[in-house]
Amino acid sequence: MKVDSGLIEGIPAPTGSSVQMFRGIPFARPPIGDLRWREPQPVRSWDGIRPADQFGPRCMQKHMWDDMFFRSPSASEDCLYLNVWTPAELRAASSAKLPVLVYIYGGGFIAGDASEPRYDGAAMASHGMVVVTLNYRLGIFGFFAHPQLSGESGHHASGNYGLLDQAAALAWVRRNIAQFGGDPKRITIGGESAGSMSVSALMVSPLSRKNIAGAIGESGSVMMSAKTPTLAEGEAAGMSYAESLQVPTLAQLRAIPADKLLEVQSYGGARFGPLVDGYFLPEPAAVTYASGKAAKIPLLVGSNSQEGAADAILNNAAPTVANYRASLARLYGDKADAVFALYPAASDGDVVRVATDLSSDRFLGAATWRWFDAHRRSGAPTFYYYYQHVRPTAYSATGPAPYGAVHSAEIEYALGNLDANPAYAWTDGDRRVSATMNGYFVNFVKTGDPNGAGLPLWARASTDDKAIQRQTIDVESRRALFNDQARYVAMDALEPPR
Repeated sequence: MKVDSGLIEGIPAPTGSSVQMFRGIPFARPPIGDLRWREPQPVRSWDGIRPADQFGPRCMQKHMWDDMFFRSPSASEDCLYLNVWTPAELRAASSAKLPVLVYIYGGGFIAGDASEPRYDGAAMASHGMVVVTLNYRLGIFGFFAHPQLSGESGHHASGNYGLLDQAAALAWVRRNIAQFGGDPKRITIGGESAGSMSVSALMVSPLSRKNIAGAIGESGSVMMSAKTPTLAEGEAAGMSYAESLQVPTLAQLRAIPADKLLEVQSYGGARFGPLVDGYFLPEPAAVTYASGKAAKIPLLVGSNSQEGAADAILNNAAPTVANYRASLARLYGDKADAVFALYPAASDGDVVRVATDLSSDRFLGAATWRWFDAHRRSGAPTFYYYYQHVRPTAYSATGPAPYGAVHSAEIEYALGNLDANPAYAWTDGDRRVSATMNGYFVNFVKTGDPNGAGLPLWARASTDDKAIQRQTIDVESRRALFNDQARYVAMDALEPPR
């Protein structure tokens, strides 16, 4: 196989499968040494045939969540690699121009990896598409802004290196995917959590929005209640952070070994994430949508019934109306009664449900809705879902069972990868839900519409506020009028930045 940097050799399709894999393909030069905190640079060509049979290293990160399992060998700054799954028999056809799914992992922009089994592309590729997963820099390595970095940049910007990695990978896919049987004009990008936020950012960035034919967002967008930091704010935070480490110059910062830099990543409570840098994101996403410049492409988007837990509101207090009201007073002050009116609890028995709803909306539900709302108002095809299937309790789980569909629970169902996660005793009901959600995803990647034979009808969201349809995905999937629009609008005026 020839890509624009040289020849690669992948892994033959396993017995009983038609899907061939290519792992660990570099899409940018290793961002090490003087390339730390710079835009991704083009890969240097190589001689001979490069093996593409092992996942590349994952990007620098700490162990954050127990549901992350990696097949990559280790963590390294040298991590800008992607993986491709392609149906070999279909690719062999000279006229093959298959749809492409580029999937972006989640992990709060501080963790995650393209090698995780739940993102494996074989199941999706077996339905007649090419699937790509990619790595992007995380935490301080991917989102550190500083005046000196902006000064040395030809674009007078710094901080969004992880998003620039994604844009570079997407450009690589555009240039090379035809070699794998894919159609560069039929690229759908998808992702969950920080991956979903990334998808929303790629749809508004002038560096990427013209390279996408469709988008899938699972639980998250950059349109949070707290405004995205500006470049000036990011630079100020970065300068303060560097000074706290007593390494105020770029040369000193770049000389810090990667593992040492990772150790002090959270020093002083510093957090690193996307910002309006004037380059990748010239303006807030809402402004881009309002001006009609966001990608007008089909979007499938939604969130889960338990993105956040009730305890995040109750602060681990007993679920009583009195404690719920006290928590609202702590969080919202003189706006507490107004929030209670939007998330009311008539009795103690209602508290877990409404506190879960509020916690979920505060975390990601409302941000996902803002993206959905802006996109459907643009007139582009928009399909909105609410995922509420409760997965089985993990074999090793302790404590109470989840109230609803917890954050990230839908990934294996949507990508057809239940068997890739042995932590759960999957039932026939789980496989039924997976067949439905995976079917919707496959159809959407192929046609820009999730509907197809054997699936419950999913209505496109209307631009009429009184007739918005939302698909509930569970053992019995169904469509219904979306009734939370007024609540979200009201919460936009009440929700404090956080």
